[in-house]
Amino acid sequence: MRQESARRAIHTLSAVAVSKLTTPGYHSDGGGLYLQISPTGTKSWIFRFKINGRAREMGLGSILGVGLADARSSAAECRRQLAAGIDPIEARKGVRAQVRLEAAKAVTFSYCATAYIDAHRLGWRNAKHVSQWENTIAAYANPVIGSLPVQTVDTGLVMRILEPIWSVKPETASRLRGRIESILDWAKVRGFRQGENPARWRGHLEALLPARSRIRAVKHHAALPYQEIGQLMADLQDQPGIASLALAFTILTAARTGEVIGAKRAEFDLKERVWTVPAERMKARREHRVPLSSAVISLLSAAEPYQVDDYVFPGARPQKHLSNMAMLMLLKRMGRADLTAHGFRSTFRDWAAEQTNYAREVAEAALAHVVGDKVEAAYRRGDMFDKRRRLMNEWARYCAVQSGSAEIVPINRATG
Repeated sequence: MRQESARRAIHTLSAVAVSKLTTPGYHSDGGGLYLQISPTGTKSWIFRFKINGRAREMGLGSILGVGLADARSSAAECRRQLAAGIDPIEARKGVRAQVRLEAAKAVTFSYCATAYIDAHRLGWRNAKHVSQWENTIAAYANPVIGSLPVQTVDTGLVMRILEPIWSVKPETASRLRGRIESILDWAKVRGFRQGENPARWRGHLEALLPARSRIRAVKHHAALPYQEIGQLMADLQDQPGIASLALAFTILTAARTGEVIGAKRAEFDLKERVWTVPAERMKARREHRVPLSSAVISLLSAAEPYQVDDYVFPGARPQKHLSNMAMLMLLKRMGRADLTAHGFRSTFRDWAAEQTNYAREVAEAALAHVVGDKVEAAYRRGDMFDKRRRLMNEWARYCAVQSGSAEIVPINRATG
């Protein structure tokens, strides 16, 4: 009888006892409430109970923040929940989730977008990719949902963003949808929203919007027919400034715009006539060697007077390379707004296919294209550099002959 009453006794501890007890283990206050002392001497409150035959423990806090009276009050509330068939631990989880949800109402979509971009900035290829994210979110998403709590973003709001541009700017709209989806996924993982992602495509928006491929064919970068490349190269020689040198260099190396404007002098071995583009600036994240023809060497020589820092094609501000829009604006001034710098890669590819006997793989390697066939990639481990050197020399000669020049030597050298 004495043991039974001891088990049912409640409030058996005193404030003095709580402060003086040092023995590690559990010290009962009755009613499921225990003072837990760790081997290191830290003290905390534990509520022990059984529900549905399962023994559980629920922490009620350290004695530094929770006194004996508060611990007893919390234990009493737990016992009331148990009497009603409620698991106190699950009930507390629900309360905390609701608190987080309420707090998330102050977290806007714009905040989440900025935080997402900042978190991924270092993993993206270049500053242009970052600016594309920032610009599309600022231009299309933020005016509709930027100031709204991220939790309130639903399908209707996503459609308000996408519908006006889905047909007229399908590529932009498709990328924007994916970016909104990624931001909302990030917000959910961070606890700022709950529920399904209203920007997801499969099984959701695909039922509301036509597939991009059905709206219109993908528009490729505007390219110049290779038969006209000579005249354009001749016209370039009359254009002043570093942008014309950069564009001629882009054409003769068949490189991507970002690779060219980011080129640094240390990447060039003029003795060996090779430009080594580091992996971090390549689309495929793989180092790429570019053979340099005599015409390209002349271009590099013509660019030297412009150089004030590490960049071969410097921009207007110190330690900044040429803008990625500089070559496009140059083409516009030349009356060729129908062309893009990237399109000259297609010009080169068409010429290589129709005017030379080089294997397709050589031209693809010159463009730094990744081999799609795994078997082919496994057998082709080299970069066919010697063959590519001959190909690029022939390309430079073709451009020169078509322009009526012995070789492409820009005359717009800097005078300062």
